[in-house]
Amino acid sequence: MTEQSAHQVSYGYTNHLIHESSPYLLMHAHNPVDWYPWGQEAFDLAKRENKPIFLSVGYSTCHWCHVMERESFTNPEIARIMNENFVNIKVDREERPDVDKIYMTFVQATTGSGGWPMSVFLTPDLKPFFGGTYWPPVDGYGRPGFSTVLERVAEAWKKDSARIERSADDIVKQLEKSVNAPSDEKARVTDATLSRAYQQIKSGYDPANGGFGGAPKFPRPVVFNFLLRYYARTGDQAALQMTLHTLHAMAEGGVHDHLGGGFHRYSVDAKWHVPHFEKMLYDQAQLAIAYLEAYQITHDPFYAGTVHDILDYVLRDMHSAHGGFFSAEDADSQIEKGKPEHGEGAFYLWTAHQIEEVLSQEAAKILCYTYDVEPQGTVAPHNDPQGEFTGKNILQVAHSVDDTAKHFGKSPEEIRAALANARSKLLAARDQRPRPPLDDKVLTSWNGLMISAFARAGRVLGEAAYTEAAQGAADFIQSKLYNPQDGALLRRYREGDLGIGGFLDDYTNLIQGLLDLYETSFRISDLVWAIRLQETLDRLFWDDKGGGYFHTAPSDFSIVVRMRDAYDGAEPSGNSLAALNLLRLAEMANRPAWREKADKVFLAFSRQIEHAPETLPQMICAVDFALSKPRQIVIAGDRDGHDTQALLHVVNHRYLPNKVLFVADGQDRRRLPASLPFVQGMHPIDGKATAYVCENYTCKLPTTDPAQVAQLLDEKPVNAE
Repeated sequence: MTEQSAHQVSYGYTNHLIHESSPYLLMHAHNPVDWYPWGQEAFDLAKRENKPIFLSVGYSTCHWCHVMERESFTNPEIARIMNENFVNIKVDREERPDVDKIYMTFVQATTGSGGWPMSVFLTPDLKPFFGGTYWPPVDGYGRPGFSTVLERVAEAWKKDSARIERSADDIVKQLEKSVNAPSDEKARVTDATLSRAYQQIKSGYDPANGGFGGAPKFPRPVVFNFLLRYYARTGDQAALQMTLHTLHAMAEGGVHDHLGGGFHRYSVDAKWHVPHFEKMLYDQAQLAIAYLEAYQITHDPFYAGTVHDILDYVLRDMHSAHGGFFSAEDADSQIEKGKPEHGEGAFYLWTAHQIEEVLSQEAAKILCYTYDVEPQGTVAPHNDPQGEFTGKNILQVAHSVDDTAKHFGKSPEEIRAALANARSKLLAARDQRPRPPLDDKVLTSWNGLMISAFARAGRVLGEAAYTEAAQGAADFIQSKLYNPQDGALLRRYREGDLGIGGFLDDYTNLIQGLLDLYETSFRISDLVWAIRLQETLDRLFWDDKGGGYFHTAPSDFSIVVRMRDAYDGAEPSGNSLAALNLLRLAEMANRPAWREKADKVFLAFSRQIEHAPETLPQMICAVDFALSKPRQIVIAGDRDGHDTQALLHVVNHRYLPNKVLFVADGQDRRRLPASLPFVQGMHPIDGKATAYVCENYTCKLPTTDPAQVAQLLDEKPVNAE
C-alpha cells in the first residue's frame, strides 16, 4: 500500500475516480458510490437521465471528510440510494478552488456556515438548490441523517423538478448579482481605513490566550501581516504585542509540533492545545513569514528559531526531489502498523508510559514537566468528542526552561541540552510509527507562498539552503507548469501528471514569490518572469466592467458564475495579493499604469474596505503600501562581494515592508535601465559597494558605510498624503 492509499479499503468496487491523480479522489476510487470526477461525462449523464447531481467537495487531509467516507460513502445501502437517484461527483477543493468557491458561497448563504466535506445538490446544468456540510449516516439528535436527506431530495426532484430548477436559476442570479455589485465611484482609502481595520481586528483579540475570537482558533497569518505593518506605520505597541503574544502562544501550544517542526491547521480549543492535526503547506509558508517579520522587529532568537523549525520540517518532509513542495500531511494515520484502524493525531500523541520507554528516568521527568505530560493524559473530554485522546498527551510548553531549571535544580543550559536530546530521541521513536498519509501533489499557488517564505528567510537569516530551495521550486514550476508561448500557468503536478489551468491565486502567489526571490538572489530572470505573469494575469482575469480580478479565466464553461472576491481567510485572496503585487511591480518595473490598476482593485472592493476591512487584512496591507511613499534601495556593487553583502545585511535585518530592493552589478546595470532609468547613474564609489536610499526616485547621498545606511533606513519614511 502506498501512503496515498492508506485510507482506501477495497470493497470490490471501482468507480470513475480510478484514473484521477488527486490523492483525495483516489481515496474514494473504491467506494461503492459510483463517483465521477468534475467533467463533461458526468454533466452529460445528469442531463441524459434528468438526475440531480450530488456534489461532494473535500480534501485529502480533512478529518471529517474521512469520517463521512467511512460512515456513508463505504456503506452499500447509502451508496445504492446515491447511485439510483443521483449522478455523484467528487471534487478535490485544492485542485478546483473555483468549483469550491461557487458552491461554498451558496452553502454559507443558505445555511449560515460552511466547511468540509461540503455536500451540495445541483440541477443537471450545475445550479445549486440545496446543500450542507457533514451529515451523519442516520437520523439522530433531532437532525436528519445523510440517508434521509438523500431520500427527501430525490423525492422532491421526482415530484417537481421544474420548480427546483426555477429556484436554482434564481439562486445563480443572486450569486451573479453579488459578484457584480456596484462599487463606489471613488475608492476612499485613507489613514482612517487603516485605523478602522485595526480597531475591528483589535476588538476580537483574546488577551488571555492570544489569537482572535474563541474556539476553534485559527492562526490567520494575514492578520499578522497587517498588524505588523500598522505597528511600523504608527508605532502602536498594542498592534505589535497582540502579534507577538499570539505567535508565542501558538509556538508553545499543541498546535505546534514540538518534535518534528511545523504547525497543525488549527486548534479546536481557545488555548492552542488540541489541534486538528493536518499540516498544510500554505500554513507553513505564511507562519514562517510571520515569525520572520517578528524577528526582524524584535531580533529575539525565539522567532528566528521558530522559522528554522518550520522550514527545516518542510525541507525534510514536504520537499520533493524535483524541487516542488508537497501539499499536506493528513490529520489521521494508522494507530498500529499492519492494522487498518486510523485515528486522528495517532502519529503525534503520547502516553506517559511511551515517553518513559524511550527516555531515561530523569530525562522523562524533565520532558514531562516541561511539556505537560500526565499519566492520565491532558486533553479535556469536551475537546475529545470521539474519545480518541483518552489517556494521551499532546505536547505543549507548560513551563519555561528557566522554570524547569529551577524546579530540577539545574542550570538553564543543562535543561536546554537535556530537552534537545529528549526531543531528538522521541522524534526517532515517532518516526517508527506509521506516518500520516502525504498529499504529494504540487500546487502552483501554494508553492508560490512557499517560495516567498524560503526566499525571505534565506535573505534575513543568511541561510543559503533556504534561498536554493526557493530557486529550485521556482525553476520547477517554470519547467513543468508554465507555457512560455502564451505565458499561462497550470495549477497541479503529481507524479508526472500535469493539469488544470491556473487560477487567480496561482498567478498572484507565484508573482509574489518571484518578487521576493528577486530581492533575495537578484536573478533578473525572476523579475522578468514576474512581469510576464502579471501581463498574463491582466489579460485573462481582469474584470473590465467592475474592476478587480475574477478567480477563473473565461474559458471554463462548467463554471456557472465567475466569482470575484477579496476575503482573506486561511490564505490571502488573489485580489488582495494582486493589489500588492501591482504596487510593487509599479516600482520595480517603472509601470505607473499598474499603480492605477491597483487603485481600481481598491475601487472594486471599496464598500468592503469601507465597512468591513477586518475581512480583508491583506488588502489593507496593499492600502498601507499605496498610502506610503515606498523606498527604492539600490546597492551598486558585485552581488557576491563582502562589501555588498554587508550593506544588504543592514537592509535585510530591518522590517521595511514598503520598499523595493535592487542590486546593480555590472551585468544588471545593462539589463535594468530599460525599465528603471534611474539606476543608470548608480555606480560603486571608489570601487566599493554603494547604497542609494531613495523615496519616489529622489535619493539621499550615496554611501559605502553600513552604519550610515542603517541611519538612513531608521529615519521614519514620509507617508503619502
